[in-house]
Amino acid sequence: MLIKEIVDVVKAEVLTNFHDENTDVKYGFASDLMSDVLAYATGEALLITGLNNPQVIRTAEMLDISVVLFVRGKRPGKEVIELAKENQLTILASDYTMFKACGLLVMNGMEGLEIND
Repeated sequence: MLIKEIVDVVKAEVLTNFHDENTDVKYGFASDLMSDVLAYATGEALLITGLNNPQVIRTAEMLDISVVLFVRGKRPGKEVIELAKENQLTILASDYTMFKACGLLVMNGMEGLEIND
């Protein structure tokens, strides 16, 4: 799904923009547990989270995730935004709950990551 489609589907505010709006994001991965993100997500994923601290950005950077969507009306503070800018991450924010945002994204064609235990 293209970044511009993600923004439209979840009515997101673009807080930092380091990628063309026509950049394709292959998968979605939603979690507030960064340990799960580290264990299961890939760089091709949109990270969807309500966790609002610098660890989210550090985790995304470690996995080469380029787009993070904050949900539940969370707006990252200055420290998180600055860290995202340093790492050239596109940061989006939506007022939808994580469940609703994920549902809308799936209904509009975004795939989830397959987890094989």
